[in-house]
Amino acid sequence: MKIYADRPLRFFLQFLGDVFALAWIAAWVWAAVSLHDMLSGLARPGTLMEDAGGGLSSNMSDAAERVGSVPLAGDQLSKPFTSVSEAGDALTEAGRQFQETVAGMALVLALLTAVLPLLFVLATWLPLRARWVHRASGARRLRAMSPEAGGELLALRALSSAPIGRLARVHPDPVGAWRTGDDATIARLAELELRRLGLKV
Repeated sequence: MKIYADRPLRFFLQFLGDVFALAWIAAWVWAAVSLHDMLSGLARPGTLMEDAGGGLSSNMSDAAERVGSVPLAGDQLSKPFTSVSEAGDALTEAGRQFQETVAGMALVLALLTAVLPLLFVLATWLPLRARWVHRASGARRLRAMSPEAGGELLALRALSSAPIGRLARVHPDPVGAWRTGDDATIARLAELELRRLGLKV
């Protein structure tokens, strides 16, 4: 498999593009993690609410138990403490729900922050690189064949994908020359295809 071009300028541009793409991905992943950590910190009030509610509920339940043991008036005296204990339970639940909401929001926003730029890179850079690797690997295999067969197939690839202007500079009728087996034109077309891919001739 051919990953990079042979020609220095093409190699440098490909390497620079790969480094930029990886740096872009790393930067957005770091931004997503930082955003998640920052938003997760907003759940602190919910933690405090949960702790306060739990402490209040526990203390008031204990007080209701003790007061409830008072003869005759125990039930009446424990009702206010029981009510406050229930309010503590509600506060605990509210704190827990607040934390869950913040955690969900932090996760969704962090994923969006990381995934959207990642999809952009994978939709632009990756297909171009994969296409070049596929074409360059194929060209290298063709070049390893016999000069006649490999040259003709490389020339055919140039005819099917090279710009018309560049083909016209090779020969006024490159298709006709290829059909008639013009060795000089076929060699120039094969060279054109290799140069277009940044490979050594």
